[in-house]
Amino acid sequence: MPVNDLSQGTDRPARNVGPTVVRRLTTLMREVQLDCECHSRLDEALVRFAALEERREACEHLASARHQRERINAVLFFLQDLDDLTATEGDNSVYLDIALLFDDIATTARAGAYAMRHLSACPAEPDGS
Repeated sequence: MPVNDLSQGTDRPARNVGPTVVRRLTTLMREVQLDCECHSRLDEALVRFAALEERREACEHLASARHQRERINAVLFFLQDLDDLTATEGDNSVYLDIALLFDDIATTARAGAYAMRHLSACPAEPDGS
C-alpha cells in the first residue's frame, strides 16, 4: 500500500498569507498621497478587506479540519483488517502496514488540530443567521 506524504496532513499547499498581504497593502496605501476623503474611504475599504481575509482564512481552517476528519475515517476503514490479524502472521510486513496506517492517522490528526487551533485564534463574528 503506498503511503502519502502527510507531513502537513493534507495534499493541498498551505496558503497562510492573508494577514501579511493586508499589512503590506495597508502600509503601501498609507504612503500614497491622497486627499482626506479618499484616504478615509481607502482606510474603510482596507478594514473591510482585512475582515474578509480573516473570514476566508477561518473558513479554510474549518474546511481543512473537516478534510482531515474525512482522511482519518478513510484510514479507519483499512484498520478494520486489524481484527483479522493474529500474533503469528506468516507475513510480518502486514504489521508494518498497520503501523503506517496509525502513523497516517497521527499525522492527519495533528494537521486537524493545527487547523482548529488557528481557527480558535480567529476573531469571532456575530452570527448573522
